Amino acid sequence: MRARKHILIVEDEKHIATILKYNMEAEGYRVTLVADGPTALRLVQADHFAFDLMILDLMLPGMNGYAVCETIRDENISLPILILSARSLPEDRTRGFDCGANQYLNKPFDLDELLSRVKNLLKLHPRQQSAATPSPTKVSSVSFGKASINFETYEVRVESREVKMTHKELQLLRYFVENQGRVISRQELLSEVWDVNGEMQTRSVDQFMLRLRKIFESDPAKPKHFLTLRDAGYRFLAEPIEVAVPEPLSTTPNDDV
Repeated sequence: MRARKHILIVEDEKHIATILKYNMEAEGYRVTLVADGPTALRLVQADHFAFDLMILDLMLPGMNGYAVCETIRDENISLPILILSARSLPEDRTRGFDCGANQYLNKPFDLDELLSRVKNLLKLHPRQQSAATPSPTKVSSVSFGKASINFETYEVRVESREVKMTHKELQLLRYFVENQGRVISRQELLSEVWDVNGEMQTRSVDQFMLRLRKIFESDPAKPKHFLTLRDAGYRFLAEPIEVAVPEPLSTTPNDDV
C-alpha cells in the first residue's frame, strides 16, 4: 500500500488552519498542523524526511516564516516549501524566494489553485523518503531492555514476570516499535493510533506514555527507551544511546615518580 503524502501546515490563524487541514485530508494527504515557527523547525530538523511538503505562513509567533525557511535551506534540507501569506508586496515575494521557498501564494487564496500547486510541487519534488526511512513493516514480536512482547498473543513479560496491557497500550507500543528511532508527533499518534483529529485537546498520549515508562523503564523519571522531545514529539529506542562519562582525573600523588 502506497504511503500517503505527509504535509506540514504552519499556520497560527485557527480558522485558516482548520480549512487547510480539512481540505488537504479530503485530498488524501496526511496532515500535521503547528501554530508557530520554532515547533515547525524542530519537527523538520528531527526528521528531514518526515514530511513531503510544508505550507508556511510568514507572520508566526516565535520565529517568522522567512527565518524558518532560511534555516531549513541553510541545513540543506530539500523539503518543498509553499509560502501562504497575506504579505503581497513584490519585495515580500522576492524575499520569500530568496529564502528558498518553491512557491508563494497570497491570502486570500483560491482553494483549487492551492491544491493544484501542492499537487505539482509533490510531483516535481518527490522526497527520497523510501530510501532514507523505509516504510514501517508489521512486527509480531519484539525484545528490548528486560522486556519481551508478542503482539499476536498479547503476551508481555518484563524481567520474567507477566504484565497485563490493554489493547490500546499494545497498539501504541507497536506503532513505536514499527517506527523505531523516528520522532513521532502527538498529532500523528492521535491520528494513527487513536484515529481521531490530531488537533483534539487530550491528555491521552501523555497518560499512555507515563504508563509505558512505568512498565518498561528501569527509572520512569529518566527514560532511556521512550523519549520526549520538547515541542516535537516522542521517540522510541530499543537500544538506548549510551553517553560515555570520562574517568575523573586522579588527585593522588604517583609513587613511581
